[in-house]
Amino acid sequence: MRRSVTTCTAVLMSAGVMVSSAAYACTRFVYHGANDEVITARSMDWKTDVGTNIWVFPRGLRRSGEAGPNSIQWTSKYGSVIASGYDISTTDGMNEAGLVANVLWLVESSYPKYDGRMPGLSIAAWAQYVLDNFATVDEAVDALAKEPYTIVTDNVPGDNKLATLHLSLSDAGGDSAIIEYIDGKQVIHHSRDYQVMTNSPTYEKQLALNEYWKEIGGTVMLPGTNRASDRFARAAFYVNAIPKSEDPVEAIASAFSVIRNVSVPFGISTPDQPNISSTRWRTVADQKSKLYFFESVLTPNIFWVDLTKLNFSEETGKVMKLDLGPNQTHIYAGVANGQFKETEPFKFLGL
Repeated sequence: MRRSVTTCTAVLMSAGVMVSSAAYACTRFVYHGANDEVITARSMDWKTDVGTNIWVFPRGLRRSGEAGPNSIQWTSKYGSVIASGYDISTTDGMNEAGLVANVLWLVESSYPKYDGRMPGLSIAAWAQYVLDNFATVDEAVDALAKEPYTIVTDNVPGDNKLATLHLSLSDAGGDSAIIEYIDGKQVIHHSRDYQVMTNSPTYEKQLALNEYWKEIGGTVMLPGTNRASDRFARAAFYVNAIPKSEDPVEAIASAFSVIRNVSVPFGISTPDQPNISSTRWRTVADQKSKLYFFESVLTPNIFWVDLTKLNFSEETGKVMKLDLGPNQTHIYAGVANGQFKETEPFKFLGL
């Protein structure tokens, strides 16, 4: 675990750097509620349609890291429900054990040079690798600390820009980890206290920025812009300020209220601040009840998937897809388990 506290001057300097460096925006937080309730919420902020659909993956799927001849290979141990990006990547999801993985943009990311000697893993499959293989954050951190693969990145579809991401993990016990690649080296921040993650700067500096706002106090003043540092401060305050209701429905509603508070209004354009992008969708994962909620900003309803009622069996489980349509405009409401259609699994973006 790494944690740093800087002076006010250094914090404000870091904030200034962040405004010009972040390319895209998202927010993720973990809510620790009553009766061991754990809920992870995230927003997907992107400048164009992310091509997202919802997928169900059973156990027993044979996977490839899609990084050339020496790609890491594995067979999924856990079934999962995920939100795809362009149907070539896993951007968000929860497995049947209650482990949640989210990838967010981090422009400061720098991955090791891939020479083919170590098994490679496409960055598009990074989150799925974790969801397929681990039940808890502890398990994932122990395994990833041994660096079983080299992350291989590629251009974002439709953009001449390498995907630069960091990965957040949370489990049904409320534990969290943030995994980044800085200067070509993996950095893991592991603590139950790491409830919030946004974009730039690096997570160590995000924690330092938050120390500044904690000293001011959220009841006195909170930053209100769409910048990553401001969203971090608001999410960090509100996720611990909202009531810890014993009613799971109220807990879910509270989580949605916080993730909406840190969302970016749809259609907003700030040419001189490319770090600000419209929120396109939000997910809320109830890791105790195994419910995965999805909200598109262009539809009137929230729908959810009940993982306890899905067939994740290696023998009889099927890969299934819920087609959300262009800009996620297809309308669903309530439990959507019955709306999925059996589909061939997508192929992860790779070499």
